[in-house]
Amino acid sequence: MSDHIAPLPAGGPAKPTQISSSTPEIAFRDRLFLLFTLCFCVLLADAFFWHGPTASLGIAVAAWDVLLGCYVGRRVLFGRKSLALLLYNLILAASLALGSNWYFRLWNLLALLVLLPVHAIGLSGAASLPWFRPAMLWERFCLLLSNLFGGLGAFFAALTPTGNSASRSRRLPAILFGGTGAVILLCILVPVLASGDALFAAVTADLRIFVRSHFTLAITKLVCGMALTPFVFGFLYRLRHPKPLTRSMAGAPTADPLGFVLILAALDALYLLFLAVQSTGILGGEAYLAQRGISYAQWARSGFFQMVGVTVVNLTAILTALWAARPNGRLWTVLRSLSALLLAESLVLLGCAAWRMTLYVQAYGLSFKRCLTYWGMVMMALFFLTAAAKLIQPSRSFCRIAFPLALAGWLVLNCIPVDFLVAKNQVDRYLNGESPTISVHYLAYSLSYDTLSQLERLDPDLPLSRCEGEWWSSEDTVGSLLTQRRNAAREECADWHTWSLSAFLASR
Repeated sequence: MSDHIAPLPAGGPAKPTQISSSTPEIAFRDRLFLLFTLCFCVLLADAFFWHGPTASLGIAVAAWDVLLGCYVGRRVLFGRKSLALLLYNLILAASLALGSNWYFRLWNLLALLVLLPVHAIGLSGAASLPWFRPAMLWERFCLLLSNLFGGLGAFFAALTPTGNSASRSRRLPAILFGGTGAVILLCILVPVLASGDALFAAVTADLRIFVRSHFTLAITKLVCGMALTPFVFGFLYRLRHPKPLTRSMAGAPTADPLGFVLILAALDALYLLFLAVQSTGILGGEAYLAQRGISYAQWARSGFFQMVGVTVVNLTAILTALWAARPNGRLWTVLRSLSALLLAESLVLLGCAAWRMTLYVQAYGLSFKRCLTYWGMVMMALFFLTAAAKLIQPSRSFCRIAFPLALAGWLVLNCIPVDFLVAKNQVDRYLNGESPTISVHYLAYSLSYDTLSQLERLDPDLPLSRCEGEWWSSEDTVGSLLTQRRNAAREECADWHTWSLSAFLASR
């Protein structure tokens, strides 16, 4: 994404243009990068389909950025926004080789699946919407589909030689197609025939064992890479030869503010009543709650997830009203006032949710889910402050601040040793006598290898039945469980595909 922002055309979602029927112009550089694209696709297939979000996929992301920079040009490094998104993607890719928490790995994979196309398509110049417009996600998606399927002609054109070698290599596409089809059919039919005839099975046994142990997986990965190559190469070609999308010219949405005023007034009244009831519970204490048949612990240690959820609804309502309502007249002033009141109420709700969550953590300790809830509360508070800035200055773009804020917040969360902090809190509570049990199995298996250093503080001969509670029936000890996890870490480090710094430190 370059620093230059094209004028914003009015209208709804973009629609892909029709692909030109003319033959794409293919140079020697394109044919050379077709080979590089094939190598990358084989690496991508091996990483994505066989090993998932591990170090191998991080290497594939780095290889993609190198391929993109070499083929598209130095535009990858031009512009602060393009360079910032490039570095962000590389950091997310590196996190796959640093940590071993599978929750973070999966979420980082989803983030990369969104950010990598957004970054690449922004380099082509075909996108017209700036990065801070939410509609740019739909535009980038349309461009992604258009480039993936609209560039297939470039792949077939690159396989067809021109010039003096054209007459000698005219059948190259047919040779590649026939060779690939023959290999696939042989891999399918030879085992079928061997299972149907004992003599054929005996004659071909050694050959089948040799091929199965040395070539079967490699051939499968090669076939998957070849299947991806036309789409990836066509996508790269369209980045060098962009085709912008056509856009409809409908007017910008404007609505009567009265409808939004009624909605915001109803929400404000509801939350004023809710906060009044909350204050009676806080001020009245246990005696007042006992009269209502509610224990103080039951009231204080519940409801934080619901409070966080309603603040998301409130933020959506405020932003929708400011975006869609007609900004003039007295109703617009009333709408902004009601939005300000709803924003203040939402911040108080977040404070109540944080207070309840703190009481819950004091009683039961930290967990991975509770840490994410704290992070979500902080991010929601920052988003509400951003909404307050837009409320003061309605022409300000909310997403222009919120998008980088969300990316930075997620990156900060990836840098925090959440699993280590959770394990430390739980072990401290168990050793200090604050908790009679500790879920060693959850800490060791559901979280990353970062928890092992804290679990070593427990007695290795301690039976898990004493830690986990009466429901645990296994005779394993803490020491045997830690040995199993360290052996698993060593196995992961033995293969470069699954190596991670977290597993390497645990294996030592």
